[in-house]
Amino acid sequence: MGDTMEAYEELLRWARDRGIELHGVEPRALPGRGMGIVATKPLKENERILFVPASTHRTIDTVRPEVKNSLPKGTKVHAMLAAELALDTPTSPHAIWNAVVPSRDDITAHLPLAWPDTGLHAYLPKPALALLRKQQTKLARDYAATQQTALRTIPRPHYLYTWLLVNTRTFYHAPAHAAATLPRDDHMVLQPVADLFNHADAGSAAAGFAAAGFSITASRAHAAGDEVYICYGRHGNDFLLVEYGFVLADNQWDEVGLDDAILPELSRAQKEVLDEEGFLGKYVLDRGTVCYRTQLAVRLLCVPVEEWRRFVVEGEDGGEEVQQEVDGLLVRILEKYRGTVEGTIQEIEGLDIGQPCQREVLALRWRQIRGLIDQTVERLKS
Repeated sequence: MGDTMEAYEELLRWARDRGIELHGVEPRALPGRGMGIVATKPLKENERILFVPASTHRTIDTVRPEVKNSLPKGTKVHAMLAAELALDTPTSPHAIWNAVVPSRDDITAHLPLAWPDTGLHAYLPKPALALLRKQQTKLARDYAATQQTALRTIPRPHYLYTWLLVNTRTFYHAPAHAAATLPRDDHMVLQPVADLFNHADAGSAAAGFAAAGFSITASRAHAAGDEVYICYGRHGNDFLLVEYGFVLADNQWDEVGLDDAILPELSRAQKEVLDEEGFLGKYVLDRGTVCYRTQLAVRLLCVPVEEWRRFVVEGEDGGEEVQQEVDGLLVRILEKYRGTVEGTIQEIEGLDIGQPCQREVLALRWRQIRGLIDQTVERLKS
């Protein structure tokens, strides 16, 4: 830990020399949770705790010409930043910053895209697996771009590592001159020190960009010793697992995909009706509600098609009796799916593939899903 903290202390010296300002906070080791930003004194609401000047950002504009110019036209910003990171050397201007990013072992252990044993992917919840497939497509596209150039000397495992560093540590932003023309996926910026803040579903600090740079301001009072969080976005735990390699124990934005519960209950004709109206699939529940799409699909299992269409078009709901029937059927469907979830948990707990931490996070995620299902069933029954 001594060498680790020395690297962070060197980063802070390097950062201050470049105009980065920290006020009342510093990086600290958090037992069992890696590193985070902690208040060193009482912080007031609206107190600025970090400023990162634009001159220190790594963006599309700062990618070295020999990297940018060697890549095919249309290469994504993500691909450029990953390639540049992959080519950084111990004498790079960013070497001190690079010294504190997660190691390749950390990335391999926690991010599903890098899991060596891809057999574990089959145990991801379907929404998480869909996100992973999109990641795989993006990575393949970006790595292919490097293979068309002199950058083809970058080994794929190393590119995967730096690609995931970019994916997990960038902020959503683009230089002012490019914001209107760059696709949303290309609004990416790497920032020293700011990337050390951990995520919470309701951050205790607010982030914002201006022409001069990036600021983080306390959004509530903190006592000395409190960890200061930012919110990466209103993301459920399936998203957080695939994109960042962790799940939150308590996440107000969490939700459960229900396609595997609902679709098997529907006949082919019912699926065609739902598809015609744009309501086939993408069924979810969250901590407070079952989504409208799910309600519609279950209602179609309870009433004739014409009555269902009147509800969709005109809002004729058939009264409380029909809603009770819908709720009752939904409870039965969820209780049946809970059995599937329980079986998945038991299967994961019996696996001997992958690393223990990978199996543990998968089992934890399914236990969270089970918990949300139980909450919903209890609410519907009451």
